[in-house]
Amino acid sequence: MERFFPCDRKMATDFLVHEKIWFDKFKYDDAERRYYEQMNGPVASPSCQQSTSTTSSGPGGDQSELISRIANLEVENQNLRNVVADLQLAIFKLESRLSTLEKSSTSHHPAATPPTQHVTPMKKVESPAATPKKVQLPSAPPAKKAGPSEADEEDDDIDLFGSDDEEEDQEAAKVREERLRQYAEKKSKKPGLIAKSSILLDVKPWDDETDMAKLEECVRSIQMDGLVWGASKLVPVGYGIKKLQIQCVVEDDKVGTDMLEEEITKFEDYVQSVDISAFNKI
Repeated sequence: MERFFPCDRKMATDFLVHEKIWFDKFKYDDAERRYYEQMNGPVASPSCQQSTSTTSSGPGGDQSELISRIANLEVENQNLRNVVADLQLAIFKLESRLSTLEKSSTSHHPAATPPTQHVTPMKKVESPAATPKKVQLPSAPPAKKAGPSEADEEDDDIDLFGSDDEEEDQEAAKVREERLRQYAEKKSKKPGLIAKSSILLDVKPWDDETDMAKLEECVRSIQMDGLVWGASKLVPVGYGIKKLQIQCVVEDDKVGTDMLEEEITKFEDYVQSVDISAFNKI
């Protein structure tokens, strides 16, 4: 049995300490793999197979992401299908409505424009049927000539009836004349419409010392046929001066505005001027 001494063990450990082949083993493995790839092509290493298997299987997070994306795509696809179905239904409704409108327009078109029911059928009815009847009318047998005795009898009858008609016409004329005379008398007695006007006059004095009561008394003293005085009031003008505003009703045919102004301005001691403030027909 071979025995090792402590010196031999020390030498072995020193050799292993300086030996680096085990630490650089991956380099040698890579060099060997490249050599065989050059000789026989690439060879799938266990690490590659493991990476492919991990990628094929994938972690749970990647699978859940894919499942969620697929679910979203399915939802979008379903929404698109619903939209397409709604559009198809709307198009179908529009087509049906257009068809019904076209049918109704075609059905009402001849009734709205009746060119066939024109005057042409009336012409066709009149032209063939009426002409032979009109031609056949003169072919009727002529009436027998009346003798002189019959003519005399007809003249006598006409004369007799004519005398009665003349008497009746005279009586009717008398009645008509009597009624016209009564109507004319009644109309002449009926009073006609009288045109009247309402006038508002502004009578201005000379100054503030003018006696307005006396001025109003003078104005109201004017009396005419068709003139009626109304209410009055004093309206301040300025600087203590007041004007007399008086209303009257006149008949247009009897009293005129010019005549009324002339009569009022005759009172020169009190009246400076007369103006028409308002004029209304009644």
